[in-house]
Amino acid sequence: MKHYFKIGILILIALTSCKSKKSLTDMDIIENISTKKIISNHYDHNFNQKTVSANLNTKYSDSKTSTSINIKLRIETDKTIWMSATKFGFPLAKVKITPNRVSYYEKLKGTYFDGDFSLLSKWLGTELDYEKVQNILLGQAVLNLRKGKYDSRIDNQLYEISPKKENELFGILFFLNPENFKLNRQEITNTEKQQLLSVSYANYKNIKGEQFPENINIRATDHEKLTTINIEYRSVEFNEELTFPFDIPTGYKEISLK
Repeated sequence: MKHYFKIGILILIALTSCKSKKSLTDMDIIENISTKKIISNHYDHNFNQKTVSANLNTKYSDSKTSTSINIKLRIETDKTIWMSATKFGFPLAKVKITPNRVSYYEKLKGTYFDGDFSLLSKWLGTELDYEKVQNILLGQAVLNLRKGKYDSRIDNQLYEISPKKENELFGILFFLNPENFKLNRQEITNTEKQQLLSVSYANYKNIKGEQFPENINIRATDHEKLTTINIEYRSVEFNEELTFPFDIPTGYKEISLK
Protein backbone atom coordinates (compact mmCIF):
# COMPACT_ATOMS: atom_id res chain seq x y z
CA MET A 1 0.00 0.00 0.00
CA LYS A 2 1.28 3.43 -0.89
CA HIS A 3 0.76 4.73 2.65
CA TYR A 4 3.66 2.56 3.85
CA PHE A 5 5.87 4.53 1.51
CA LYS A 6 4.40 7.77 2.85
CA ILE A 7 5.25 6.66 6.39
CA GLY A 8 8.86 6.03 5.45
CA ILE A 9 9.29 9.24 3.51
CA LEU A 10 7.45 11.48 5.97
CA ILE A 11 9.58 10.05 8.77
CA LEU A 12 12.60 10.88 6.66
CA ILE A 13 11.69 14.34 5.53
CA ALA A 14 10.06 16.01 7.38
CA LEU A 15 10.45 15.66 11.37
CA THR A 16 9.59 17.61 14.72
CA SER A 17 7.95 19.91 19.16
CA CYS A 18 11.15 19.15 20.98
CA LYS A 19 11.42 19.55 24.66
CA SER A 20 13.84 18.15 27.17
CA LYS A 21 12.86 16.18 30.20
CA LYS A 22 12.90 19.36 32.24
CA SER A 23 9.74 21.33 31.51
CA LEU A 24 10.34 24.72 29.95
CA THR A 25 7.77 26.18 32.29
CA ASP A 26 10.28 25.57 35.09
CA MET A 27 12.66 28.10 33.57
CA ASP A 28 12.34 31.53 35.04
CA ILE A 29 13.91 33.55 32.24
CA ILE A 30 14.91 32.84 28.64
CA GLU A 31 17.99 34.85 27.78
CA ASN A 32 17.44 37.39 25.01
CA ILE A 33 20.46 36.73 22.80
CA SER A 34 21.27 37.64 19.22
CA THR A 35 20.09 35.64 16.22
CA LYS A 36 23.72 34.93 15.35
CA LYS A 37 24.32 33.45 18.81
CA ILE A 38 21.17 31.29 18.67
CA ILE A 39 22.23 29.86 15.31
CA SER A 40 25.80 29.34 16.49
CA ASN A 41 24.56 27.45 19.57
CA HIS A 42 22.35 25.26 17.35
CA TYR A 43 25.34 24.17 15.27
CA ASP A 44 27.49 23.71 18.37
CA HIS A 45 25.03 20.91 19.23
CA ASN A 46 25.27 19.19 15.84
CA PHE A 47 24.99 15.40 15.79
CA ASN A 48 28.50 13.97 15.81
CA GLN A 49 28.30 10.19 15.41
CA LYS A 50 29.07 8.00 12.40
CA THR A 51 26.05 5.70 12.47
CA VAL A 52 22.60 5.32 14.04
CA SER A 53 20.71 2.07 14.57
CA ALA A 54 17.19 2.38 16.04
CA ASN A 55 13.89 0.55 16.47
CA LEU A 56 10.73 2.63 16.09
CA ASN A 57 7.06 2.22 16.95
CA THR A 58 5.04 4.18 14.40
CA LYS A 59 1.35 5.12 14.17
CA TYR A 60 0.04 6.41 10.85
CA SER A 61 -3.34 8.00 10.14
CA ASP A 62 -5.03 9.74 7.22
CA SER A 63 -8.64 10.15 6.06
CA LYS A 64 -8.79 6.55 4.83
CA THR A 65 -6.26 4.57 6.82
CA SER A 66 -5.05 4.08 10.37
CA THR A 67 -2.31 1.59 11.17
CA SER A 68 0.62 0.85 13.48
CA ILE A 69 3.91 -0.62 12.29
CA ASN A 70 7.42 -1.29 13.57
CA ILE A 71 10.41 0.15 11.74
CA LYS A 72 14.13 -0.57 11.88
CA LEU A 73 16.10 2.57 11.06
CA ARG A 74 19.78 2.64 10.11
CA ILE A 75 21.81 5.71 9.15
CA GLU A 76 25.40 6.04 8.03
CA THR A 77 25.78 9.81 8.19
CA ASP A 78 26.14 11.55 4.83
CA LYS A 79 25.90 8.22 2.98
CA THR A 80 22.81 6.06 3.57
CA ILE A 81 19.41 6.10 5.29
CA TRP A 82 17.65 2.71 5.42
CA MET A 83 14.29 1.57 6.82
CA SER A 84 12.58 -1.79 7.10
CA ALA A 85 8.88 -1.90 8.10
CA THR A 86 7.13 -4.88 9.70
CA LYS A 87 3.75 -5.61 11.28
CA PHE A 88 3.26 -8.52 13.69
CA GLY A 89 6.70 -9.70 12.62
CA PHE A 90 5.83 -9.86 8.90
CA PRO A 91 7.93 -7.75 6.47
CA LEU A 92 6.01 -4.98 4.71
CA ALA A 93 8.39 -2.61 2.95
CA LYS A 94 11.93 -1.25 2.70
CA VAL A 95 13.26 2.23 1.93
CA LYS A 96 16.83 3.13 1.04
CA ILE A 97 18.02 6.70 0.47
CA THR A 98 21.47 7.79 -0.67
CA PRO A 99 22.64 11.27 -1.71
CA ASN A 100 21.55 10.60 -5.31
CA ARG A 101 18.73 8.07 -5.07
CA VAL A 102 15.46 7.12 -3.36
CA SER A 103 14.44 3.46 -3.57
CA TYR A 104 11.48 1.63 -2.09
CA TYR A 105 9.56 -1.61 -2.42
CA GLU A 106 6.43 -2.98 -0.80
CA LYS A 107 5.60 -6.65 -0.44
CA LEU A 108 1.79 -6.58 -0.11
CA LYS A 109 1.15 -5.27 -3.61
CA GLY A 110 4.49 -6.15 -5.15
CA THR A 111 5.34 -2.58 -6.14
CA TYR A 112 8.51 -0.48 -6.11
CA PHE A 113 9.91 3.00 -6.76
CA ASP A 114 13.49 3.74 -7.81
CA GLY A 115 14.51 7.28 -8.73
CA ASP A 116 15.82 10.65 -7.57
CA PHE A 117 14.33 13.21 -5.14
CA SER A 118 12.35 15.15 -7.75
CA LEU A 119 9.08 13.24 -7.44
CA LEU A 120 9.23 13.30 -3.66
CA SER A 121 9.89 17.04 -3.69
CA LYS A 122 6.93 17.60 -6.00
CA TRP A 123 4.62 15.36 -3.94
CA LEU A 124 5.48 16.98 -0.59
CA GLY A 125 5.64 20.54 -1.85
CA THR A 126 9.17 21.28 -0.71
CA GLU A 127 12.57 20.73 -2.29
CA LEU A 128 14.34 17.73 -0.79
CA ASP A 129 17.82 16.35 -0.87
CA TYR A 130 19.77 13.88 1.23
CA GLU A 131 21.16 16.51 3.60
CA LYS A 132 17.70 17.85 4.44
CA VAL A 133 16.36 14.37 5.09
CA GLN A 134 19.26 13.55 7.39
CA ASN A 135 19.07 16.87 9.23
CA ILE A 136 15.40 16.33 10.04
CA LEU A 137 16.08 12.87 11.45
CA LEU A 138 18.86 14.20 13.66
CA GLY A 139 17.02 17.27 14.96
CA GLN A 140 18.81 19.81 12.77
CA ALA A 141 17.36 22.62 10.64
CA VAL A 142 16.56 21.65 7.04
CA LEU A 143 18.16 24.89 5.82
CA ASN A 144 21.69 26.02 6.53
CA LEU A 145 21.00 28.85 8.98
CA ARG A 146 24.57 30.06 8.68
CA LYS A 147 23.73 31.15 5.14
CA GLY A 148 21.12 33.77 4.38
CA LYS A 149 19.66 36.35 6.74
CA TYR A 150 17.32 35.53 9.62
CA ASP A 151 15.38 37.25 12.39
CA SER A 152 14.68 35.82 15.83
CA ARG A 153 12.31 36.41 18.72
CA ILE A 154 11.17 34.65 21.87
CA ASP A 155 7.79 33.00 21.41
CA ASN A 156 6.11 30.76 23.99
CA GLN A 157 9.45 30.09 25.74
CA LEU A 158 11.18 29.09 22.51
CA TYR A 159 13.57 30.84 20.14
CA GLU A 160 11.78 31.38 16.82
CA ILE A 161 13.93 31.78 13.71
CA SER A 162 12.49 33.06 10.42
CA PRO A 163 13.96 34.42 7.15
CA LYS A 164 14.31 38.22 7.00
CA LYS A 165 12.88 38.24 3.48
CA GLU A 166 9.52 36.54 3.11
CA ASN A 167 8.73 34.36 0.11
CA GLU A 168 5.20 34.74 -1.28
CA LEU A 169 4.87 31.03 -2.14
CA PHE A 170 7.11 29.33 0.40
CA GLY A 171 7.47 29.83 4.14
CA ILE A 172 9.55 28.22 6.85
CA LEU A 173 9.87 28.64 10.63
CA PHE A 174 12.24 27.08 13.13
CA PHE A 175 11.59 26.82 16.87
CA LEU A 176 14.57 26.03 19.11
CA ASN A 177 14.69 24.80 22.68
CA PRO A 178 16.60 27.34 24.86
CA GLU A 179 18.12 24.56 27.00
CA ASN A 180 19.87 22.54 24.29
CA PHE A 181 19.28 24.63 21.12
CA LYS A 182 17.93 21.56 19.35
CA LEU A 183 14.83 21.95 17.22
CA ASN A 184 11.48 22.00 18.93
CA ARG A 185 9.63 22.26 15.63
CA GLN A 186 10.06 22.94 11.92
CA GLU A 187 7.21 24.23 9.79
CA ILE A 188 7.35 24.32 6.00
CA THR A 189 4.49 25.95 4.07
CA ASN A 190 3.78 25.93 0.33
CA THR A 191 1.05 28.53 -0.12
CA GLU A 192 0.52 27.87 -3.82
CA LYS A 193 -0.10 24.14 -3.25
CA GLN A 194 -1.86 24.68 0.11
CA GLN A 195 0.58 22.33 1.83
CA LEU A 196 1.90 22.49 5.37
CA LEU A 197 4.45 20.17 6.93
CA SER A 198 4.98 20.45 10.68
CA VAL A 199 7.48 18.18 12.42
CA SER A 200 7.86 18.35 16.19
CA TYR A 201 10.04 16.40 18.60
CA ALA A 202 8.51 15.48 21.95
CA ASN A 203 11.44 14.82 24.28
CA TYR A 204 15.17 14.52 23.72
CA LYS A 205 17.29 11.90 25.46
CA ASN A 206 20.99 12.13 26.25
CA ILE A 207 22.62 9.13 24.59
CA LYS A 208 26.40 8.99 24.96
CA GLY A 209 26.55 12.77 25.09
CA GLU A 210 24.19 13.30 22.13
CA GLN A 211 20.78 14.93 22.47
CA PHE A 212 18.60 12.56 20.40
CA PRO A 213 14.81 12.71 19.90
CA GLU A 214 12.67 10.16 21.76
CA ASN A 215 9.41 11.02 19.99
CA ILE A 216 8.55 12.58 16.65
CA ASN A 217 5.16 13.96 15.68
CA ILE A 218 4.46 14.78 12.03
CA ARG A 219 1.45 16.61 10.57
CA ALA A 220 1.23 16.99 6.80
CA THR A 221 -1.68 18.93 5.32
CA ASP A 222 -2.40 18.93 1.58
CA HIS A 223 -5.40 21.19 0.90
CA GLU A 224 -7.84 19.76 3.48
CA LYS A 225 -6.25 16.29 3.66
CA LEU A 226 -4.44 15.62 6.92
CA THR A 227 -1.82 12.92 7.48
CA THR A 228 -0.35 12.33 10.95
CA ILE A 229 2.54 10.14 12.01
CA ASN A 230 3.59 9.52 15.61
CA ILE A 231 6.98 7.91 16.13
CA GLU A 232 8.49 6.51 19.30
CA TYR A 233 12.13 5.46 19.45
CA ARG A 234 12.32 2.19 21.40
CA SER A 235 16.10 1.84 21.22
CA VAL A 236 19.01 3.80 19.75
CA GLU A 237 22.65 2.79 19.28
CA PHE A 238 25.55 4.74 17.78
CA ASN A 239 28.68 3.74 15.85
CA GLU A 240 27.82 0.10 15.22
CA GLU A 241 28.87 -1.77 12.07
CA LEU A 242 25.78 -1.63 9.85
CA THR A 243 24.55 -3.29 6.68
CA PHE A 244 21.84 -1.95 4.36
CA PRO A 245 20.35 -4.96 2.54
CA PHE A 246 18.17 -3.84 -0.34
CA ASP A 247 17.25 -5.68 -3.55
CA ILE A 248 14.01 -5.02 -5.41
CA PRO A 249 12.39 -8.46 -5.94
CA THR A 250 11.94 -9.72 -9.48
CA GLY A 251 8.47 -9.19 -10.93
CA TYR A 252 7.52 -6.13 -8.84
CA LYS A 253 5.64 -3.36 -10.63
CA GLU A 254 7.10 0.16 -10.74
CA ILE A 255 4.93 2.96 -9.29
CA SER A 256 5.02 6.74 -9.61
CA LEU A 257 4.23 9.28 -6.90
CA LYS A 258 1.42 11.35 -8.44
